Amino acid sequence: MYSRVPVVIPSYEPDDRLPQLCRDLYAAGIEDIILIDDGSGPRFREIFDGLEKEYPLTVLRHAVNLGKGRALKDAFNYLLNRDEAMIGCVTADSDGQHTPADIGRMIAALEKHPDSLILGCRDFDADNVPFKSKAGNKITCRVCKWIAGVGVSDTQTGLRAIPRDFMAYLLGVAGERFEFEMNMLVETRDRCPVREIKIETVYDSKENHTTHFHPVRDSIRIYRIFGAMFLKFVFSSLSASVVDLAAFHFLSLWLQPLSPAWYITIATVAARILSSLYNYTVNYVFVFESNENKGKSLVKYYAVAAAKLALSALFVTLGSKFFPGTASVVIKMVVDTALFFAGYRIQRELVF
Repeated sequence: MYSRVPVVIPSYEPDDRLPQLCRDLYAAGIEDIILIDDGSGPRFREIFDGLEKEYPLTVLRHAVNLGKGRALKDAFNYLLNRDEAMIGCVTADSDGQHTPADIGRMIAALEKHPDSLILGCRDFDADNVPFKSKAGNKITCRVCKWIAGVGVSDTQTGLRAIPRDFMAYLLGVAGERFEFEMNMLVETRDRCPVREIKIETVYDSKENHTTHFHPVRDSIRIYRIFGAMFLKFVFSSLSASVVDLAAFHFLSLWLQPLSPAWYITIATVAARILSSLYNYTVNYVFVFESNENKGKSLVKYYAVAAAKLALSALFVTLGSKFFPGTASVVIKMVVDTALFFAGYRIQRELVF
């Protein structure tokens, strides 16, 4: 009989910790388990075949290694087609980092909050946490909060309780390897509440904890997510400047014969209105993929733009006063650069 919250365990070239985890889960009464053999190869076939014979679990197999993201998506697809009564699933790693007790707590939490993504979060200040894991997680958490607006204490946890509707949505989310779990967090914004449960922090030792996470290759994939998000904002701003200049040029040519005394002022204002509407539209649709009410967000967008203009004038004036030997254009470059980065976060949090 299927449970309302099955456990999904993706695995690549497992060792004896996977059979031990399965034994402990069944001993704890957690019996609906989906294993994904992510192309481990013939040398590891005996482990999966043995578990399939010993327990009534399900093994999904990849002929070649396709990555953790693809393994999770295939398991989600299988479960969504298997059982309409399922409220969601819990994902866990096969390397012994997640205890049956914590997995059971995650199941109970999803049953209580079936609309939320629930993260099993480790204590990265514990003495047994390897330095690279501690530093990597703290940096990624800060970047995730600043760029994506998603604040969590453990961005890399593999212990997650995922509601059914969000599982279905995630089938169309990019990412085939470890970056999929980061994309999952990014996609929660305005779509799925996030809750956290503190879990036991388990590592073999500081020195010899093994993982299939490649520190360079997979970190590049993860940080490319954040880079792409911010670069879209940069593109929107730069292209709006091009629109502003082009609109000013053509409006000047058109208006000069009609209003020789005022054509520059009119062309400047009209071009700025056109470019700002362009910038707002690109940010709404492309950069932040907003679901905010368009009328409200447009009012807030222009309020922020007015505030940035006033702050720019204020800080450039103050900078020129306190640093009299510095060219005003240099001060303006510094001030406007700082306001540009602040504007990204303000637009993400307050406007869109």
